[in-house]
Amino acid sequence: MAMTLTAPTSLVSELQSRGVTDARADATSRAVYSSDASLYRVQPAAVVFPRHLDEVLTTLEVCRERGVPFTPRGAGTSIAGNAIGPGVVLDFSRHLNKVLEFDVEARTAVVEPGAVHATLQKVALSNGLRFGPDPSTHSRCTVGGMIGNNACGSRALAYGRTADNVTHLDVVTGSGTRLHLGAGGTPSSAETDALRSLVSAELGTIRTELGRFGRQVSGYSLEHLLPERGFDLRRMLVGSEGTLAVVLEAGVRLVADLPYKTLVVLGFENIGAAGDAVPAVLPFRPTACEGLDSRIVEVVRARKGPQAVPELPGGAAWLFVEISGDDALEVADRATRLSRLDAARHSRIIEDLPQAAALWRIREDGGGLAGRSPAGVPAHAGWEDAAVPPETLGNYLRDFDDLLLTHHLTGFPFGHFGDGCVHVRLDFPFHREDGTAAFRAFLTDAAELVARYGGSLSGEHGDGRARSELLPFMYTPAAISLFGKVKGILDPDNILNPGVLVDPEPLDANVRVAEAGPLRSGLGFGYLHDEGDFSQAVHRCTGVGQCRAAHNDNSTVMCPSYIATLEEKDSTRGRARALQEMINGSVTGGVKGGTPNWRAPEVHDALDLCLSCKGCASDCPTGIDMAAYKAEVLHQSYRGRIRPASHYSLGWLPRWAGFAAIAPRLVNALVRLPGIRQVGLRMAGVDQRRNIPAFAPQTFHAWFRARGATAAPSEERPPVLLWADSFTNNFSPKVGQAAVRVLESAGYEVRIPDAPVCCGLTWISTGQLDSARKILRSSINVLGKSVDEGIPIVGLEPSCTGVLRSDAVELLGRATAGPVAAATHTLAEFLTKAPGYTPPSLEGTTVVAQPHCHHHAVMGWSPDAALLEEAGASLQKLGGCCGLAGNFGVERGHYEISVAVAEQQLLPAVRTAKDDAVVLADGYSCRTQLEDLSDRRGIHLAQLLDPAAPRD
Repeated sequence: MAMTLTAPTSLVSELQSRGVTDARADATSRAVYSSDASLYRVQPAAVVFPRHLDEVLTTLEVCRERGVPFTPRGAGTSIAGNAIGPGVVLDFSRHLNKVLEFDVEARTAVVEPGAVHATLQKVALSNGLRFGPDPSTHSRCTVGGMIGNNACGSRALAYGRTADNVTHLDVVTGSGTRLHLGAGGTPSSAETDALRSLVSAELGTIRTELGRFGRQVSGYSLEHLLPERGFDLRRMLVGSEGTLAVVLEAGVRLVADLPYKTLVVLGFENIGAAGDAVPAVLPFRPTACEGLDSRIVEVVRARKGPQAVPELPGGAAWLFVEISGDDALEVADRATRLSRLDAARHSRIIEDLPQAAALWRIREDGGGLAGRSPAGVPAHAGWEDAAVPPETLGNYLRDFDDLLLTHHLTGFPFGHFGDGCVHVRLDFPFHREDGTAAFRAFLTDAAELVARYGGSLSGEHGDGRARSELLPFMYTPAAISLFGKVKGILDPDNILNPGVLVDPEPLDANVRVAEAGPLRSGLGFGYLHDEGDFSQAVHRCTGVGQCRAAHNDNSTVMCPSYIATLEEKDSTRGRARALQEMINGSVTGGVKGGTPNWRAPEVHDALDLCLSCKGCASDCPTGIDMAAYKAEVLHQSYRGRIRPASHYSLGWLPRWAGFAAIAPRLVNALVRLPGIRQVGLRMAGVDQRRNIPAFAPQTFHAWFRARGATAAPSEERPPVLLWADSFTNNFSPKVGQAAVRVLESAGYEVRIPDAPVCCGLTWISTGQLDSARKILRSSINVLGKSVDEGIPIVGLEPSCTGVLRSDAVELLGRATAGPVAAATHTLAEFLTKAPGYTPPSLEGTTVVAQPHCHHHAVMGWSPDAALLEEAGASLQKLGGCCGLAGNFGVERGHYEISVAVAEQQLLPAVRTAKDDAVVLADGYSCRTQLEDLSDRRGIHLAQLLDPAAPRD
């Protein structure tokens, strides 16, 4: 059948007329679904979010009738370009995402294809079981996607690949035939009968070329169709990347979750030596054996501080080896013997569970952390997960390193070394005219190398658009022809995911990064970590999708709006994709090499629900800072134009607060008069359900001046500059007053700036960057006088402190703002380093802490936790965002999302907290959200530590 792509609107109308309720062809959806976690970019004609299996079948039927490609998609974490296509992209993850059945005794479960691995695993673990394969993207990848790629993960060494853990599949082939495939055999149909005949004629090719070692994932796994394996079409379809059939339902096998686990870390002088040691490790029956290069660890230390990496044994490369079992003594003995392995130069047994979890987190984030090469430039997927037999791994790694030198590329390998699978991101020179040619040349040589070692181009992610063209390096013409014949039987019209595996697209076609030109002129921010290039900054997003994870722990913030809406456009990745499309010049109307369309409605639609929480700046392993990108778009869009009302009201709030400070009681009375309040909120662009915060009757600065000095300067009382930001000064002066008493009790002489100092945060968040730069420059000049005298600065409002530590440097440059940034501390940072300071006892006090998002993202909250633990408090630290996020939750149109975000962690926690629990919220916006949405009140750390505060 000839492939005819019809107009997207016509296609959507046809789908909707036949009962497909959520089919979209709007530019925003097409932009955010144009890429997955790969290098590639292909705009779909439409995106479908099926609510029922009938809608899946109908969509496929319409695509077959029209000759429109059909690409099934899970979470879009496919690294090889398996989850994008030019026709209909069908996203299972939004609605068809449930665990349908769970049988503890049989150790099986039945899931919909869009069920997230972590959802299944949570149910399984609560019953002492687990789903064996566990990719690093387990918090967001779907089981259907795992079936598509035959995903493995760290513990496939013990539990097998996805293909080894599927009990049944309900599928529909490209020709429209519905098949239920179970362990009992493959039903007879025209397609299955034709496959049997084909296999009978090709036994020699299948037996000699396929299924040679565990991580041979490339191509079709036709070894499962051999007669001695029972013609198991169910297992053969696993790893076919959506090119042969669409999974409608899956049954999976579960295994016992071994109760005793110990992590042994072995250190080596280089990554090749770590590879050499793998055969000696395997007899210890590890559950996992993961390789890691020291340069990835250094990225974590540089970004999050030394405390983010638990102590590792010496070496420049490590093997993380998990030893598990049913007997604690046997596990301990096996771990001890492994730690004495002769091949390792150093070793350490990690018995502390949080430390082990932190190390596994580094390994899981490897794909994102490796997104910058050792040279500090962007590194990319493409040659991502080749595998060789484990006994050859060390030599392969050394030859691979030589190949990198030959091609003038750098990267740091890591991966599932126990299975011989190696991950790497490489700094392909896509910025050069010959960038794609260099990309092709390397992949060709790399394919030849892995084939020489008897390996597989892909060890778990599939071949996709990156490696399908290279299959002839690995397979004979007979095998390649055989793959085409299988495709012709199950998908005769080439509807399912065309361009992948069979008749592949060129590996250097549609490379997203190569299509993007630089964007450096006229920017508001400096993008100092991206060579001043906004394009490079937004292309940091590799698409690994950590922003899609529904985190329920206290370690992350990203991405609160996605968790609230479950819309791809509201994820950090979706927003990055919309910005990339703006720069690349396609759906959003930008022009390559010209000025991008900053005002494109699609871009503003994608950015609208971004809270500017900055959670992605720390939680995204690639370092995306969507808050800055949103501010840049607003800056460029409204420069010289009339802005939304909230930009003048909320964006200029410190200025209005300064005026209100002249007569605060009068202002407070006026804004509460009937009618004036409603009109004022409407004119200000503020939601009517929000309260107008009261201005303090006396500002902090006025209180401090009236108070006078209480402690004379002396050598024993060194000075500290307490910076009371606009919010503390005008709305929460009691926080500043408490901070003065805390710092004085710690032995310091407290000073304040000569004049009120504003960081320009509200101007930044509303994209008024020219004004923000002027405000910041004035403030840096004021604060810089104290810094020149060697006086440290303590900030009280986390978001404002974060501006001095981060945004100020981006807006003014390191030379201007760097010294002030280095001298600025949070209260907890300062006190934990203050000689001799001991916090007041908080024994018996339960503290429910909501760290401000900017505090988490820019400064880190660990000093606060350490201080509270030293004081003896019982600490419950929350994750996520409060939902107000400065001006976001106050603006009209954002109220419902703001509340939904607060319901993720904050509101449930305060509802269940004991009456005498202290709710700790340093952020003014967090305290405001609490007051608006609950009967609880939050206090600042300074108030909790205040020596004048009443103690039970």
